[in-house]
Amino acid sequence: MQLVHTPQHTQLSLFEAFMAQPLAPILKETVEAPWSAEPEAFSELSLRGTAGSCLSLLAPVLRELSEEQDARWLTLIAPPASLTQAWLRDAGLNRERILLLQPRGTQSAQQLTCEALRLGRSHTVVSWLNPLNATAKQQLISAARMGDAQSLNIRLG
Repeated sequence: MQLVHTPQHTQLSLFEAFMAQPLAPILKETVEAPWSAEPEAFSELSLRGTAGSCLSLLAPVLRELSEEQDARWLTLIAPPASLTQAWLRDAGLNRERILLLQPRGTQSAQQLTCEALRLGRSHTVVSWLNPLNATAKQQLISAARMGDAQSLNIRLG
């Protein structure tokens, strides 16, 4: 019986394999395609979990928006009942820069959001529209561009 000894190939760990790759092409692509300085007219944030968990995740986003250097309002359209004045205070938001608006009569939250965006008195208008179809999304984008504002839709799941 003859034993054949074959040299074993050593397998690189994932980290070593990654480090063996040249970094220059990755860096080159990053430098050639920088982030756009122009903000998007529409963004959407989807949060799932308990109401308290979702609000905890949302707090830093709203806090940052409430401290925006833009002199216009941060407007919240028809926020969930758990987003109260006390919550805004406890979350450290600048309440002097926030408008809380609720639709009245036959006006929908979608219509109120579009109107607030179109007027341009808010740098960001936050809505809680769910579901949001393609037509409604396009209306928000058009209104945001008209008012030079940003639309942020929060979807709670």
